[in-house]
Amino acid sequence: MKGGLFPGRLGLAESRIPHADRHGLIWLARGKLTVNNGTLHFTAAKSEELDAGDYAIPYQGVSMILLGPGSTVSHDVLRLLARHGTLLAAVGEGGVKFYTAPPMGQGRSEVARQHARLWADETARLDVARRMYAFRFGRVLPHRDITVLRGIEGGRMKKSYQLLADEYGVTWKGRRYNRQNPGGADIPNQAINHVATFVEAAADVAVAAVGALPPLGFIHEESSNAFTLDIADLYRAEITLPLAFRVAKKALEDPELLLERTLRREAAGQFRKQKLISKMIDRIKELLHVDDRGSDA
Repeated sequence: MKGGLFPGRLGLAESRIPHADRHGLIWLARGKLTVNNGTLHFTAAKSEELDAGDYAIPYQGVSMILLGPGSTVSHDVLRLLARHGTLLAAVGEGGVKFYTAPPMGQGRSEVARQHARLWADETARLDVARRMYAFRFGRVLPHRDITVLRGIEGGRMKKSYQLLADEYGVTWKGRRYNRQNPGGADIPNQAINHVATFVEAAADVAVAAVGALPPLGFIHEESSNAFTLDIADLYRAEITLPLAFRVAKKALEDPELLLERTLRREAAGQFRKQKLISKMIDRIKELLHVDDRGSDA
C-alpha cells in the first residue's frame, strides 16, 4: 500500500548525527512524549522546569533524553530513538534515581576502549585511582599502594562523619549499615544510605551518557557498577554527607518528617542547582583522558 498512511513518519530517516556533534542531555518531566509526523513532541504540564505546552524535541541533536516523574512515552518514540541512536533513561526527579536505560550505546566505542585500556594496565589503573583520591584530598598523595590509599581515605571519612555531626548537632555513633535490615539503622545512617543511592543514580546517568564501562572500577572492584561507585564517591564529602546530616537533623527534631522523601526532594534540587551530572560527565572525561568534543551541559 503506497501513499501517506504515515506521512513523514520517520522524519529524516537516513540522518544520524555522530554523538560527538550532539548536545549531551535533555531533561523532561510531567508530560507525554509522543511522535507526530516524524517529529518528537513533549506535551508538558506546568512544572518547575517547563511551562505547560507542546514542545518539539530535537532528538537527533542530543545524546540522551532523561524522562522524569509523571511522564509517559509511546512505543513509536522508542522506535524512533532506537533508529537514531538516542538514549532514553527513566530517572527520578533531578536524577536522584536511575531506573532504566536501553543498552544501545552511542554508536562509537572510543570512551569504552580508552576506559578498558586504562583499566587493563596496572600502572595506568593505579594512576587513575590516585587521581581520584587527589580530587578528594585536593592534592596528589605520594603512595602507590591502593590498600594504603583506601586506608587513608577511610580515616578521612571517619573524621568527616564526626565533623559534620558536630556541625549539625547530630549524635554520631559510627557508620553502621546492615544490608539485610537497612531500616534498622539510626537516622543519620539511614540518611547517608538514602543520599548515597541518589548520588550513585546521578553517576549512573553520567557513566551511561559518556559510554563508559560500569564494571571496570579503579578503586571499587567487585561490583557490577564499580566505576559508577568510583564516580559517586568523588562527591561523598562535597554532597552526600552534608546533605545527609542536614536532613537527619531535621528528622530528629521532627518525628513526622518523611526522611527518604525529604532527602529525595532536597537532593533533586541540589543536583539541579549544582549541575551535578554535567560535572560528573566532565570529570569522567578528565579521568579517562577523552574529549568527544560534544557539549554535555
